[in-house]
Amino acid sequence: METIEVSRHDGVVTITLNRPQKKNAATTEMWGELLAAIREVAGRADDRVLVITGAGGEFCAGADLWQASREVPPLHGLASMRSIGEVALALHRLPKPTIAKVRGVAVGAGCNLAFGCDLVVASTNARFSEIFSRRGLSLDFGGSWLLPRRVGLHIAKEIAFFGDILSAAEAQDFGLVNRVVADEELDAFVDIWASRLVASPPIALAQTKRMLNNSSNVTMEQALEDEGAAQTVNFSTSDTPEAIAAFAAKREPHFQGR
Repeated sequence: METIEVSRHDGVVTITLNRPQKKNAATTEMWGELLAAIREVAGRADDRVLVITGAGGEFCAGADLWQASREVPPLHGLASMRSIGEVALALHRLPKPTIAKVRGVAVGAGCNLAFGCDLVVASTNARFSEIFSRRGLSLDFGGSWLLPRRVGLHIAKEIAFFGDILSAAEAQDFGLVNRVVADEELDAFVDIWASRLVASPPIALAQTKRMLNNSSNVTMEQALEDEGAAQTVNFSTSDTPEAIAAFAAKREPHFQGR
């Protein structure tokens, strides 16, 4: 990998965007490497949680528009956007919990890369912006889908139309960020959350994530049917009996994901 770093420790995979000289602005190469890395995490049973962060004290300054304008041969606009969209879909569909660990800027596609994660933990120095309108562009990387579901339609329009820079506290007030912590506490806080998720039942979490992601698109009747099917799957695994046995024995369960 040339533009990202991938590390693994005790079930936690950390993808670090690694173009600090450009505030980790995403190139065509980075999108391709991100897609490959996310797909690899999806296929590895030992990978239980994905954390995405950035090098050099910044998260991601969005797409590198200067690099994109100098592609040789130039990519067709729609083909290029579809390839970027594949990354957003792979992240959304990943059947494992994801955490965005955000320091510094998260703007444009970088903003939606963070919001596309299941959980967002931000340093007090983090700054978010759907900056597209200020660059003559429309929302992308799933922003038009993510924003209304996180903050409601009218607030989504305010954030998207003006493209203002939001502090971490403002983003949390809007409901875009789960937690804001002091910069020196960010790594430890995310480590704790990631460890808790690693210790959770992976099959049950994967089904919960899928149902929550689909919740806006189904009726109550369908949601109940999906829940019933999910619980049937859970009871067929070794994890649910293990949880019941651990509860009876007053010990912590050990989930294996099978």
